[in-house]
Amino acid sequence: MHPMTLATEQISKKFMQGAEEIIVFNNIDSYFIQNKNYAITGISGAGKSTFMHILAGLDAPSSGSVLFNNINVYQLPTSQLEHFLNKSIGLVFQSPHLLRELSVLENIILPGLINGQKKATCEVQAIKLLHKVELLHKKNSKIGELSGGQKQRVAIARALFNQPVFLIADEPTGNLDLKTGETIIDLLLSCQQEWGMGIIISSHDNYVIEKMHEIYNINEGKLRKI
Repeated sequence: MHPMTLATEQISKKFMQGAEEIIVFNNIDSYFIQNKNYAITGISGAGKSTFMHILAGLDAPSSGSVLFNNINVYQLPTSQLEHFLNKSIGLVFQSPHLLRELSVLENIILPGLINGQKKATCEVQAIKLLHKVELLHKKNSKIGELSGGQKQRVAIARALFNQPVFLIADEPTGNLDLKTGETIIDLLLSCQQEWGMGIIISSHDNYVIEKMHEIYNINEGKLRKI
């Protein structure tokens, strides 16, 4: 079976600030393949997060196309776009965005419940993921009882719940100390080996850059391979 792909064709992102047009980036082409991992680097404000959100289907470009397996994501009807996001893309952000009123286990099964799976089936899958991220002992804990690194592990388990084709992680180690950040990156790479997804990570972290197959830099509106 051919690996799936995620690509951009001539995407630009611009917005108006008063009467001034701000160009975040301009005419970016990129091509990512399942089973490989990629780092997106660049100084703060260079447009890394915006690029990641556009890749993930969360924010439309001003012009150009985002292609998942040659299908233009932003031309999909809303219901199909939501299905694409839930099934094909796993998302991890700098902040975990977990629901504090739910337990660890309940947070992780949310993507499965949204997808119409039975709760009991979802819980079996969640237990496997909790074992993988070494948090089985915390399955019934509330989110407020976890450390920063543990919260990010829960966010990763939730992102992996539907076995996405690509995991897109925007500064996943940004709020963590160096050692915890390294364990999170090692965990992502271990999950990749097990499930064969593509990983695209935006980061300032040298450890991330050392571990990725390909490194790209966003600077002055352009994306360049390093």
